Amino acid sequence: MLIVAEILFFTVFAILVIPVLTFCIQILVAVLPGFRNQKVQPQSASIALLIPAHNESTGISATLESIKKSATPNTRIVVIADNCSDNTAEIARSNGVEVIERVHETLRGKGYALDFGIQHLKTNPPEVMIVFDADCIVYPDTINALAQAVIKGKRAVQALYLIQAKPNSPVKTKLAEFAYVVKSWTRPLGFYRLGMPMQLMGSGMAFPWEHVKNANLAKGYIVEDMKLGIDLAEQRLAPKFCPEAYVTSEFPLNDEGADSQRKRWEHGHIGMIVQEGLPLFFKGLRTANIEMTAMALDLCVPPVALLFLLSALFAIISAVLILLTNTTFPWGYGVIQFLLLALFVMISWVKHGTKILPFFELLTYAPVYAISKIQLYAKFFVNRQIEWVKSKRD
Repeated sequence: MLIVAEILFFTVFAILVIPVLTFCIQILVAVLPGFRNQKVQPQSASIALLIPAHNESTGISATLESIKKSATPNTRIVVIADNCSDNTAEIARSNGVEVIERVHETLRGKGYALDFGIQHLKTNPPEVMIVFDADCIVYPDTINALAQAVIKGKRAVQALYLIQAKPNSPVKTKLAEFAYVVKSWTRPLGFYRLGMPMQLMGSGMAFPWEHVKNANLAKGYIVEDMKLGIDLAEQRLAPKFCPEAYVTSEFPLNDEGADSQRKRWEHGHIGMIVQEGLPLFFKGLRTANIEMTAMALDLCVPPVALLFLLSALFAIISAVLILLTNTTFPWGYGVIQFLLLALFVMISWVKHGTKILPFFELLTYAPVYAISKIQLYAKFFVNRQIEWVKSKRD
């Protein structure tokens, strides 16, 4: 009976320790000293920006204004007004950019909009295609930096894309911002310094035209960006991080919108782990492709709150087994992996989280925040989100 328990224990430990160690290695390398951004040079390549927009009339002007300030002389800006019931298209045109409109009663979502935009660009294709969301702010030199990285690396790249909490947001939104910073900045920076790829994040994605012109985007994926990154990795063209490019947007203050946004992201991510993570990992091992394997490992790190919950639960079970058997081997490994994860969450907070929320709030509210998301994760099994739904803004 004890042998069976040990086999079961080590099986669960192996499944859990792989994402925990991947997380810790990424954080460790990210905090090492010596990193410097690359110098950004003006680019002469032809660039096309695709901006999918669904009912974005209240914020698209600010987005386009920031984009035009960052644009190069050879930048073509195309807004895709997708199934809009407001005046998004008219506002975009009044900002002096190209607008195409798409209407379809059933095929809805960002992937369909992007595919529509790519088909439109085929009549006059660019060298570099970049995607920005219609509710983001693009910072100076971002477009130059993305084009430079694409041309130099001959592959897709992802800008540093941060979603930030608005002033006076509740602690749970600040915790969500911190979790997103770890996902989109700290962890990618660690892999970037190791020469490894990263996931595509939706806004601030840039591609060589030849790599994206035939991309399979006209699907109903709720995380179409993540799926596109996986597809590229399977072609040995895994995307890389471009920390010199900087894009931001804000979490909705509207509770319903914020909850919908998190459900879409996290259900989509978990779904990709189940459907794509292990096949990609084994394909990377079978073909001796380090980047593909690294991409799979990164993909299989679940949302940090879920990883924390699973790790804590396993640590509790391990502590109970220690008490029942009066021995620390092998049961102590469960406690060690949880302490290791907690330590590197703290290290990532020191690196990129101190300006988001104070240490006391992180220590006090992070466990409560993770527990509050159990219902969200349970819905993956009983009420999983499989269709794209636009989050309500403020």
